[in-house]
Amino acid sequence: MNSIMAASSNRIMLGPLVAAIDQGTSSTRFLVFNAKTAELLSHHQVEIKQSFPKEGWVEEDPKEILQSVYECMDRTCEKLTQLNIDISNIKAIGVTNQRETTLVWDKETGEPLYNAIVWLDLRTQSTVERLINKTPGKNKNHLKHKTGLPISTYFSAVKLRWLMDNVEKVHEAVLSHTAMFGTVDSWLIWCLTGGKKGGVHCTDVTNASRTMLFNIHTMDWDPELCTYFDIPMEILPKVRSSSEIYGLMKSGPLTGVPISGCLGDQSAALVGQMCFKDGQAKNTYGTGCFLLKNVGTKPVMSDHGLLTTVAYKLGRDKPAYYALEGSVAIAGAVVRWLKDNLGIIQTSTELEKLAADVGTSYGCYFVPAFSGLYAPYWEPSARGIICGLTQFTNRSHLAFAALEAVCFQTREILDAMNLDSGINLSQLQVDGGMTSNRLLMQLQADILCIPVVKPSMPETTALGAAMAAGAAEGVSVWSLNPEDLTEVTSEKFEPQINPEESELRYARWKKAVQRAMNWETTEPVNNGNAGQK
Repeated sequence: MNSIMAASSNRIMLGPLVAAIDQGTSSTRFLVFNAKTAELLSHHQVEIKQSFPKEGWVEEDPKEILQSVYECMDRTCEKLTQLNIDISNIKAIGVTNQRETTLVWDKETGEPLYNAIVWLDLRTQSTVERLINKTPGKNKNHLKHKTGLPISTYFSAVKLRWLMDNVEKVHEAVLSHTAMFGTVDSWLIWCLTGGKKGGVHCTDVTNASRTMLFNIHTMDWDPELCTYFDIPMEILPKVRSSSEIYGLMKSGPLTGVPISGCLGDQSAALVGQMCFKDGQAKNTYGTGCFLLKNVGTKPVMSDHGLLTTVAYKLGRDKPAYYALEGSVAIAGAVVRWLKDNLGIIQTSTELEKLAADVGTSYGCYFVPAFSGLYAPYWEPSARGIICGLTQFTNRSHLAFAALEAVCFQTREILDAMNLDSGINLSQLQVDGGMTSNRLLMQLQADILCIPVVKPSMPETTALGAAMAAGAAEGVSVWSLNPEDLTEVTSEKFEPQINPEESELRYARWKKAVQRAMNWETTEPVNNGNAGQK
């Protein structure tokens, strides 16, 4: 009797809970928050395998992605039950996801027709070159006035085009009208709401704005863009706001719970960091690194290599907010590369210790342009380079240079952001997995010459998705009114080196970037002698 009493008294104290599925590039997480206090109650995480079938190709298995979501949900529900928390208090689920990653599946069988092509993937480089060459003046910004984006391997439309051109099953399904296209959010929501038995085929405005098929002014799929890429509109998901009930969970321990929030991961982090005002910005350190600045309800176009993207639209009748975005392809991925490819560290946490042992890169610079360079250059032909090596250089210097690379890349996009807006950011709000690396945070403050502020609860991406879900009409358990938002505790890293030294190192970095450019200029021909490249 006592244990039941304790459990029920516990439950009463907690009030409504909101969950978030955070499906990232390297892992899937399921997290449960208290809607009143924004406190994280429990979570579970599963790593996702990436496969690299050819040079520059990056794929993930859609079924593994889906399975990982179910596993994280089940494990988290078990953990909550062990904590005497009643899972029937979970009133809504939000979805946040790696953006641009492209899937096509069959609506009748529910089967994926190919692996998910991950955002980092470079197989579309020749497609992109062909598309740019046919634009007037060979201009990569030819579609920017509608999309806010340059024509790049990064976005979904070129990946979808590749699938339609190169995968027989996809081609046939498009012809027989059984193909469905979606980014990861669409795949998950469709599967979780019933799949082939009545699943909801939708996406939200933030994810749609990363496809190159979406007009950020009309806030819908654009027939001209679809014609340009020769993509039939019938395969596209319905575009919805980031905060509304899309459908209900159809299986598992949370059957019947509404899925009512959906945001691309970078937008979700902006919401989770409470950047609701024009001019507020955040930088997320994940697989890549993404600096987003809220620019309000009118899109602002960049003259300095940033993207214009939809930040969020928190309700059907609410206005859309836009953001300027600086996207860096490789941040945390460089840690994974040092671990898995070079074997110089066994775990990610070792990197900080290794770098701290030397406290300098000793003139070594590492430009990790594994997927070309993203913002502000948009140079797909760049490749990774390590320069300034001497006989003195060792793996500790390389580790330090890798951390510096993340900071220098952030500095480049922050500079672009400041140039575009004419107002300099006075401090940088940060989040994401890599922010647990204290050396990195200090280095970042030193290289930017402004303070870096990190919330004590680092899971802001999941928090943003939970906020959108909990605030949705028909759920309404989470208030987004400024006066109701919980005060976030954070830690501040102040710059500690003199600005002259910082500028000197930054100038050197820019020199290294130039060395990385124009490397892979034509499509590599694989003629069986790959070893002799």
